[in-house]
Amino acid sequence: MSKDSPSLLTINYNNLTSDAVGAAGLSPEELASLKEPLTGALKDIQRRYKKGELPFLDLPADAGLIKDCKKLAKKGREKYQDIVVLGIGGSALGTSAIFTALRPLNHNRLSDKKRGWPRLWVADNIDPEGLTALLDGLDPKTTLFNVISKSGATAETMSQFMIAHNWLSRKVGLDSLAESFLVTTDPEGGVLRKIVSDLKLPSLPIPPLVGGRFSVLTAVGLAPLALAGVDIEGLMAGAQEAVIDGQKPYATNKAALIAGLNWLMTTQKARGSVVLTPYADSLARVADWFNQLWNESLGKGTKLDGSATIAGQTAIKALGATDQHSQLQLWMEGPEDKTIMFLGVEKTRVDLKIPSIFKEHEALNYLGGVNLSALLESELKGTARALTENGRPNLTLTLPNVSPRTVGYLLQTLEMATVISGVLYGVDPLDQPGVELGKKFTYGLMGRAGFGDFLDRYNQGLLAKKKYILS
Repeated sequence: MSKDSPSLLTINYNNLTSDAVGAAGLSPEELASLKEPLTGALKDIQRRYKKGELPFLDLPADAGLIKDCKKLAKKGREKYQDIVVLGIGGSALGTSAIFTALRPLNHNRLSDKKRGWPRLWVADNIDPEGLTALLDGLDPKTTLFNVISKSGATAETMSQFMIAHNWLSRKVGLDSLAESFLVTTDPEGGVLRKIVSDLKLPSLPIPPLVGGRFSVLTAVGLAPLALAGVDIEGLMAGAQEAVIDGQKPYATNKAALIAGLNWLMTTQKARGSVVLTPYADSLARVADWFNQLWNESLGKGTKLDGSATIAGQTAIKALGATDQHSQLQLWMEGPEDKTIMFLGVEKTRVDLKIPSIFKEHEALNYLGGVNLSALLESELKGTARALTENGRPNLTLTLPNVSPRTVGYLLQTLEMATVISGVLYGVDPLDQPGVELGKKFTYGLMGRAGFGDFLDRYNQGLLAKKKYILS
């Protein structure tokens, strides 16, 4: 990005200060106190990066990956009508977020001619009704299933894979499976890699040191996104600009600012939740992706030094203006434990003018002739102002538009903000030990070998609480 290029992301945190919201906000002294921890955090990030511990920062510059995914998309464009991602969590949320942002919102409903690319479906749950409905709408001869699991042991994804394998075997036969599956997994180990070898299925690697919630700019996200017609080159270019900006000093570093402000609001102002609120339908799934990124990375009970802690800030998703009519009342007058982080867009890709009718009604005539985007922008500004007058801290992130570059920049910035936050809290943002216990109980309940003790523990807990069940 040249010196004269417009910013790909603006952060306005006036409404987070004590000048705006009083004691609930950050004082000049508290803002100044960020210098030392953020400077130290950025140095630590550089140290870890040089040691090869943060390979997600190298992804945007991987020209070979972009080339491979574009080549795959060129072949798949003529061959497939539907691409189905079988994955969950980090194997699904980023793809959904970018697809929703960068393809028309009605992409999957467009005619073949207007769409120009395959439809993309992300099967990110194991509800049998949902999966059945999806399969019922597919032509097995023109569908590609992209199975995504680094370990190959993810119960949800592998159960979907097994069902899709059986469905395709009955519909098109075993000899055609190599045309119907693309597997994205660990390059060397894991049960899915063995299945790839045994069945001779095409596959793409997931870098071993890139965790799921940081993997959207690997083949995990880029392959299905390219197959659906997303400009992955522009996406990666924006992400690379964010990586470059992430090397700036703390005062001009947007990732560091997002991390530092939320850390202060959590630790100094008891604002244990942050509500990310996009004011654009195209960015709604970014909030879903952010929820996993922020919550799973920062919600930790143990610090890096082994000492106990209760770290993190709960990310909550909302959508403007929809959730002004569901959550805003709570934000305004409920518990004072939330920071509201709006996400706005300066210029929408399309617009609608409200027709000048019902002029005789004073309650409606002011709307006539106004662009719908202007109303949406006023809703954001008005809500932010109302919160501020009520002493409720908020900040606004603004994109100039929704484009491959801006979306790439935004997601990479939020990933870097997450890792910086981990340093500030003194926890490892790359692991998720709390998730594993639930998996072990699930394995025990499903009869997986080696997890019988978890089934016993489950049954013991159930018996102890039986008198508190009302049927």
